Amino acid sequence: MSMSTNAASKSSKTIVDRPMPKGKTEVSLSSFCFLFSEMVQYCQNRINTTQELEKKLAEIGHSVGIRMLELSSLREKTGFKREIKIVGILSYIKDTIWKVMFGKAADSLERVTDKEDEYMIHEKDPLVNTYISVPKEYGHLNCAAFVAGVG
Repeated sequence: MSMSTNAASKSSKTIVDRPMPKGKTEVSLSSFCFLFSEMVQYCQNRINTTQELEKKLAEIGHSVGIRMLELSSLREKTGFKREIKIVGILSYIKDTIWKVMFGKAADSLERVTDKEDEYMIHEKDPLVNTYISVPKEYGHLNCAAFVAGVG
């Protein structure tokens, strides 16, 4: 009896109940790049300027970042301490969320020199810029605006 009950409880777990992956990504790099390029093209067809496209990518990144933070806090039910200091939550995003989303932790967390309460999560080579070629009419488009929205 207990074996069938145990098997039923294992199969009824939802995706939220699974632990966060440790060091390996669940989505292949080629799939991520394809989906990201489709998202950029979708946004590109609905805007007029490069600034609007970067703003839209940042908005989408923000939405994804919030969902990833919620999901990670739900999955880490035991031992997850609600962080109330900005440096603590930014460090969690830099290390844990970045690793889940992009396969590695961000390079650094830096405080802006002229403001005490403003920080930047810095990544030298953002994954989203690796496989993107920007058309001439979009000049200085930086698709890392999506990544900026996450943090």
